[in-house]
Amino acid sequence: MYVRFFDVDWNPYAKEPLPVATVRNTSLNESNPEITPSIFITNEVVLQANKKQLDSLAVRIAKRVEQIGVNINEAKADKIANAIVYPKDYYKQENYKRINYDSVKSIELAKLKVDFKEVLIDCDWSEKSKDNYFYLLKQIKKGFPNAQISSTIRLWQYKYASKAGIPPVDKGLLMCYNLEKPDDFSTKNSIGTSEELAQYITHDQYKLKLDIALPLYSWAVVFRGNQFKGILSDYDQLRNDSIKLKKVSNTKYVLQDDILVGQTYLRNGDEIRIEKISEEELEKMISIVKSKIKIDNQTKVTFFSFDKKYINDYGTQNISNYYESF
Repeated sequence: MYVRFFDVDWNPYAKEPLPVATVRNTSLNESNPEITPSIFITNEVVLQANKKQLDSLAVRIAKRVEQIGVNINEAKADKIANAIVYPKDYYKQENYKRINYDSVKSIELAKLKVDFKEVLIDCDWSEKSKDNYFYLLKQIKKGFPNAQISSTIRLWQYKYASKAGIPPVDKGLLMCYNLEKPDDFSTKNSIGTSEELAQYITHDQYKLKLDIALPLYSWAVVFRGNQFKGILSDYDQLRNDSIKLKKVSNTKYVLQDDILVGQTYLRNGDEIRIEKISEEELEKMISIVKSKIKIDNQTKVTFFSFDKKYINDYGTQNISNYYESF
């Protein structure tokens, strides 16, 4: 499971790349999935930074990933120690003897190692920034000698590989979504369509092993007077209100009253575009990917995003079928 550990952005005041938006909640669910850290780096970073700054950034990335890994292990050790010190219904047991929690946690923590098998670097690099970005990737690899380094590959970078270049990594993650800008009023579905995907996946000559990322999410794009106002990832409140939301087409709605959705205030007359990949479209997208990209037992297929809401929307059986399609 890919987990976004932190972002790196260019600070115009310090004139250097700095980490932002570091993940805070490091506890895992009962399934205890294998984690692949993901670090998002803005294109501005690799456009502006010099080699010395990139060297320093690579070292800091390795240290921060290590620290977050330690935090994850702390949370795991906490959970294990809690189960040992306070077993189920322990208060009903006549012979229950409380053992030292800190000692148990310390023992369990010592068993856990920070050992990520892969680290994903996410950057929409450009033709102008590719040399710096590729240099940074090589420096990052030095900080993770025992892990694979992978890089996200946007569709334009796949189609125009001769211009974008091939990143010097162990493998890529082809991101088959976000094909158009959501803030364009004329856009039909910015998440993507099979027709648009086919315009990018036009060859089978990419010189890097690829994993695949496909969309499994939806959102509501809000416009006011044809002007983009924002995106709502959780729009169930809107979708379930047939009185305040008037349907004008298969994907477009108009608000009939002012309404507060979460922390977002929407007004009467606002236009809402609901974007989602249909099951039929997703199957077509899978076929397009398989027609041009080599899929084998080592290929990882990921559906973004791993969220209970989207899993419920599509259904676990359908999602299982998508995986089986590969």
